[in-house]
Amino acid sequence: MLRIYDTRARQVEEIAAGRALRIYTCGPTVYRHAHVGNLRTYLMSDLIRRVLELRRVRVLACRNITDVGHLSDQGVDKVVAQAQAEERSVRELARSYEDAFVADTSALNLRPPEHSPRASETIELMVELIAKLIERGNAYAVPDGSVFFDVRTFPTYGEISGNRVDALKPAHRIDAVDPRKRFHADWALWKPADGELSWETPWGRGFPGWHVECSAMSLRYLGARFEIHTGGIDLRFPHHEDERAQSDSVAGHEVVRHWVHGEHLLFDGRKMAKSTGNVVLLSDVVAAGLDPLAVRLAFLEHRYRQQLNLTWDTLRAADRTLRRWRSRVAGWAESVSEPMAAGQVQRMEAAFEDDLDTPSALRILRELERDESVPPGAKFEAFLHVDQVLALDLSTEIGRAPTLPAGAGELLTARERARATQDWAASDRLRDELAERGVHVSDTPEGQTWSLS
Repeated sequence: MLRIYDTRARQVEEIAAGRALRIYTCGPTVYRHAHVGNLRTYLMSDLIRRVLELRRVRVLACRNITDVGHLSDQGVDKVVAQAQAEERSVRELARSYEDAFVADTSALNLRPPEHSPRASETIELMVELIAKLIERGNAYAVPDGSVFFDVRTFPTYGEISGNRVDALKPAHRIDAVDPRKRFHADWALWKPADGELSWETPWGRGFPGWHVECSAMSLRYLGARFEIHTGGIDLRFPHHEDERAQSDSVAGHEVVRHWVHGEHLLFDGRKMAKSTGNVVLLSDVVAAGLDPLAVRLAFLEHRYRQQLNLTWDTLRAADRTLRRWRSRVAGWAESVSEPMAAGQVQRMEAAFEDDLDTPSALRILRELERDESVPPGAKFEAFLHVDQVLALDLSTEIGRAPTLPAGAGELLTARERARATQDWAASDRLRDELAERGVHVSDTPEGQTWSLS
């Protein structure tokens, strides 16, 4: 069905989906716009979903919204700090960037999740989870109102990232071990605070730790066992290690079957990050006159767990390919429908199912585009079929493209075959016949294109 690399198992494993599958994706912290590097991670989840749905598996997805609890290196909530900088309320700022994120994911044709809970609206779930961890002896409260997870109560901590508890060192920004902790690697489940983002609990007023949010929301919306948990490679440690420890300690068993991570994105050879000043937003791509789905296509040209160096040249090339394919599909739509090219389609589907090997699938699609032995109607059906996974809107030009004069479609097909057999005399003659019908033909490295005079 689908084989994918499991970070915890360190190998590609088959996903046992049955008729339904549940998937959790760590969502954005809504204090700024998501850049295209962030969006690449969400494409990975979308591909998993689309490949499974092609096999008629029902997918139930949850992607949270972090609008509280994610602290900066200085220990300040990122949403609060940005709200102060922009002189807006925390709620107004968070909803604004959440809406922008949803718009970006829609522009990239990412299917919306069934559940998209906000951290600020699920505090009760977190408090209940923390109370259970204290009751089970996995967490402890301290006098100032903080609650910490006792990492030494979870023996398999580190299986995702490879880190060992006895080898962990205090974070670089901490000069001394926190005296409130039993062990320096323990992490906060609840932190004391006042202000707009704080709530009353049995331990005092405060707000949740970042890691506990995903445990509470995934357990609530997907249940005590679910198949796939995804996120960026940077979330392996500490976020996913801490989340696994919390969830498994409460449930009493392994909650997540497969942990799947996407690699970093570089832009012009440098890490994409605000700290480096190297940030490209989807709106920047649109402002450059490129289709936002050119970003999706550029991502598909590389395996999700390979580091990708994106450039403006690769985005422009993807945009040209996207426009050419849409034009081709519109042209093929004028031909008589034929059964789709089963051999190529099966190879593309096999590539999708082989650890989301989209680069191989796209190579096969290009082969199909150039294959003169495949009738245009069959190419049309095949392109639309695989676009259920690619989601490049390849059919958008149908009906917009100029209608070919009667008989011109057959002449174009005959000319493609003449060029394939290097019958240049016939090719030139057919070009002249098409010109008489008002069809101008141009030859490109990818094949012939046409326009109406």
